[in-house]
Amino acid sequence: MGEPFIHLDGVRKVYETRAGDFLAVSDVTMDILPGELVSLVGPSGCGKTTLLKILAGLHSYDAGTVRIGNAAFPFDPKRDVGMVFQQALLLKWRRILDNVLLPAEILGLPMKPARDRARDLLAMVGLAGFEQKYPYELSGGMQQRAAIARALVHDPKLVLMDEPFGALDALTREKMNLELLRIWKESGKTIIFVTHGIQEAVFVGSRVAVLTAGPARMADRFEVELPYPRTLDMKTHDAFGTYTRRIYALLGMH
Repeated sequence: MGEPFIHLDGVRKVYETRAGDFLAVSDVTMDILPGELVSLVGPSGCGKTTLLKILAGLHSYDAGTVRIGNAAFPFDPKRDVGMVFQQALLLKWRRILDNVLLPAEILGLPMKPARDRARDLLAMVGLAGFEQKYPYELSGGMQQRAAIARALVHDPKLVLMDEPFGALDALTREKMNLELLRIWKESGKTIIFVTHGIQEAVFVGSRVAVLTAGPARMADRFEVELPYPRTLDMKTHDAFGTYTRRIYALLGMH
């Protein structure tokens, strides 16, 4: 096992509210290797998004250790994080190519290579030929593909995905799971994928981290030893059922 890219140890986050202190994250410890796709699963409101915001450098934390980057992968959160949200959040007045280019513009990157990269990424996510369309001309799944391309355009070392397929219908969501795995393999990025879908967490993750109901603490983390490329019929395999039952038991749902 190599040197971790992300190291969390005893991370704790408290929000101050009018009603008093609210403990959102109580004790999260885990290591993530470069190039892993880790599913973070837990019930709604358990602190998964708070943890993502800490990793993105958007939130402070009150106790514990957060270290991102190592000797081989130095890390600058402004430059090295890409984010994908539940809604695509595309700017409706900008064409798809210009939406994808937004992080490059904000960071002041040279635009010609950024534009070339954006076109390549749109091709990678299956949107070649849609560069000059507006968001309203794309389906929900296509908009999320554009959002993934946008998250990758500035070549971040870490991609954080906060329930990115939660607003999609079941069939589109399964297709996007397959697409995500393909994009992950092609891009080689380290990805943290937040979901409250237990089957989705197992299907997508090379490893799964299970958070308890809020305040979040790490209940378990384990490797998913299913082969790649993953196929939807793997959901019928005994091993897949064993992993999902393990999570149901941890969350008190068995």
